[in-house]
Amino acid sequence: MSGPEPTPDLVAPSTAVPSTAVPSTALPSTAVPPTAAPLPTDRSGAPLVSVQGLAKAFGDHQVLTSIDFEVQAGSVTVLIGPSGSGKTTVLRSLNALETPDAGVVRIGDLEVDWSRRPVPRRLAQRLRAQSGMVFQSHNLFPHMSVLQNVLEGPTVVQKRPRAEAERDARQLLDVVGLAEKADQYPYQLSGGQQQRVGIARALAIRPQLMLFDEPTSALDPELVGEVLGAMKDLAAQGWTMVVVTHEIRFAQQVADQVLFMDGGVIVERGTPSEVLTKPSTERARQFLHRILDPL
Repeated sequence: MSGPEPTPDLVAPSTAVPSTAVPSTALPSTAVPPTAAPLPTDRSGAPLVSVQGLAKAFGDHQVLTSIDFEVQAGSVTVLIGPSGSGKTTVLRSLNALETPDAGVVRIGDLEVDWSRRPVPRRLAQRLRAQSGMVFQSHNLFPHMSVLQNVLEGPTVVQKRPRAEAERDARQLLDVVGLAEKADQYPYQLSGGQQQRVGIARALAIRPQLMLFDEPTSALDPELVGEVLGAMKDLAAQGWTMVVVTHEIRFAQQVADQVLFMDGGVIVERGTPSEVLTKPSTERARQFLHRILDPL
């Protein structure tokens, strides 16, 4: 395929870390007020994604406060944190599904300053076109076959030639292990298979960036592995990904960068070994302890 999508020989850097996470000692029940972690000062190469000063409020509730981070091309960034910490709002802001109150988002050569109102609708649409998003629920069209679901974006929205789009769609279904399901309908698939179709559909628009919003949270536990496996394969092929998840083992094995959010700020950031196995803040230790040892 042409465009910004990676080729199979592009392999993301290995970031495997020990399987142990945080100590199982008891932690205080009171949380430390969230304090934003500073951006790392030693960075090489221009990032594909840059977020500066991102802020969003719903009424009197401040959801995001001065969010700053960067994502290198071909890398995987994982956002973790408690419910309500702002993780999904960050993803939706990257995809222009949410309109931030302030902040600058750049993906590739396209930059949007949300502080300059009104932001032209066409500019927001162009930003949305830079990324493909996979949601908690697959949201497939039930009256369309698997192949038709994957073709919808390229042919209807992007107006690409049907023959070209279908060739790419079949290749993507093969990538996610569903080539033989092309003519079936969503009701004939398991939840994990439907979510993998959702991944293929997001890839079909040839995005520079893939966004995953807790893609396994609605699945039966036995089906989680097949979706995480497909995502791991995409990371190995060099796709740039930002993932919101509570799957800590996935983050340990696949992420290049982990951002821990709480109270609308990035409290801690670093490699998986830094954030997941040796967290420096009490709040991150408390969160990981409760996720990995809930009893």
